[in-house]
Amino acid sequence: MNPLGTASPVVSTSLLEDFSLEMTGKDVPKLDEAAGLIPQGTRFNVTFLGNENLRMRLDAARAVKRLGFTPVPHISARRLTSRADFEQFLAGLQADGTGADVFAVGGDPTRPEGPYADSLALIESGLLPEYGVRHVGITGYPEGHPDIPGDVLWSALREKSASLAAQGLDGSVITQFGFDVDPVLAWLEQVRGHGITLPVRIGVPGPAGVRRLMSYAARFGVGTSASIAKKYGLSITNLMGTAGPDKFLHALAEGYDPARHGTVKIHFYTFGGLKATSEWIAQFRKEALA
Repeated sequence: MNPLGTASPVVSTSLLEDFSLEMTGKDVPKLDEAAGLIPQGTRFNVTFLGNENLRMRLDAARAVKRLGFTPVPHISARRLTSRADFEQFLAGLQADGTGADVFAVGGDPTRPEGPYADSLALIESGLLPEYGVRHVGITGYPEGHPDIPGDVLWSALREKSASLAAQGLDGSVITQFGFDVDPVLAWLEQVRGHGITLPVRIGVPGPAGVRRLMSYAARFGVGTSASIAKKYGLSITNLMGTAGPDKFLHALAEGYDPARHGTVKIHFYTFGGLKATSEWIAQFRKEALA
């Protein structure tokens, strides 16, 4: 793992004061182990994967709430087989008091398994506020998407932002992770230039093995040139090593300007494990406040 160094005051007082984390339905035991390291109220995005069923998704959201955190269940549009399937999930969340905050995403399947082709279709269904949803997270892609043209991504982001506002729903954007701060900051300026004022959570990978990070980067079309890898602290000649996001966070803090970039927070992808990521964050925050 990379040395932590000394975090700048900007990192500790702004970007990291309200971070969020990601977990799967299988991570509940790890969440119990890591709970003491994480500030109460922290937002946990709970994935909607193909190998998870309704019970696992609802149980994970309940566990997040039980431990004093804020559950943010994912809803994968293309994985929903019907409107009834969608409503069953929303009703379960509402009954448990875990559905006020959700994250709407298109999902991995190339072809929809039901009537919802993308996250905009979920938002425009009108079902979210009907079942007590008050805040909806949507996706952002600072480095683009390997399968979606840039103009389509911008149009979708504008439409989703407008639809949320029209329904009186709060929203935020969570970005795909990356290793290079420069395209992130440029993209943030473009977001504001498009008139989108939603808060943005920049996706950051928690500490993980280099081989795993490179694998995820290839899967999601994230840049990993030699210069980018060096800037981030990745050793592409030592795939057995590990890397944390400390250099990325420092660079982001140095380049971040609220006047140009708006409200920005951090979202951690737990590729190296929930506990390892939580320990890393706790240590980084401790050094930042020292």
